[in-house]
Amino acid sequence: MTNNRVLIFAGGRIDPALVQEIREDDYTIGADRGALFLVEHGIKPNLAVGDFDSVSEDELEIIRNNSRELTTCDALDKDLTDTELAFDLAIRLQPQEIILVGVLGTRMDHTLANIHILLRAVQHQIACSIWDEYNHITLTGTTAQVEDRGYTYVSLLPITPEVTGITLDGFLYPLDKATLKMGQSLAVSNKLIASTGTVKVESGWLLIIQSRD
Repeated sequence: MTNNRVLIFAGGRIDPALVQEIREDDYTIGADRGALFLVEHGIKPNLAVGDFDSVSEDELEIIRNNSRELTTCDALDKDLTDTELAFDLAIRLQPQEIILVGVLGTRMDHTLANIHILLRAVQHQIACSIWDEYNHITLTGTTAQVEDRGYTYVSLLPITPEVTGITLDGFLYPLDKATLKMGQSLAVSNKLIASTGTVKVESGWLLIIQSRD
C-alpha cells in the first residue's frame, strides 16, 4: 500500500487551522490524544494508535467508534513513544511524504525526540516535516528547497557535530561552503528574499527551521 502523504497528529500543541491542510487522499494517523483531536474536528483517522493513557475511557470509546482502525499497546510494556509507533507504521506505507503535527510542546524530551525522527525519514528517502502555527521544520543532508510559507525567519542548526559545505541562495544572509558546528548560532534568524531559497550541504545533517513569534 503506497500513499502520497501520511499525516500524523500527536498529542502536543495543535493549531485547529491545520486541519484545513488535510487532503482527501491523505492517510491520517492519530497518535494517542492526537486521534481525539482529529475526531473532535470532524476527521475520521485511518488509524488511531497508542497506549491512550492521556484520554479517558469515554474518550477512547469515541476514538474507537470514529476511527477506521485502532491499534492499542500497553502503556508500561513498550519501548517507543506513541509518536514513534505512529511513525513506524507510516514508514511501512512507503509514502512520498510524512507530515508530523502536534509533536512540539512543553515536554522538551518529546520535542527533541520528535525532531530527531526526521533523520529516520530521510534515511528511508521519505520527505518529512514538522508543522505547527509557529514552526515548519525539515532536515537535509544534501539540497533542499525552502518555500516561503509566511514564516518570518529561517534558521539552520546542525544535528551532527559538524555540517560542511553549506551554501545558501535566495537568502538575506548568504553562505558559501560554510561550516556550522553544534553550539554555533551563525545561521539563526536568516530571511528569505525570494519565493524559494536553496540550501546545499556537502556533509552532515542540517535542520531547516522556518519560524515566527
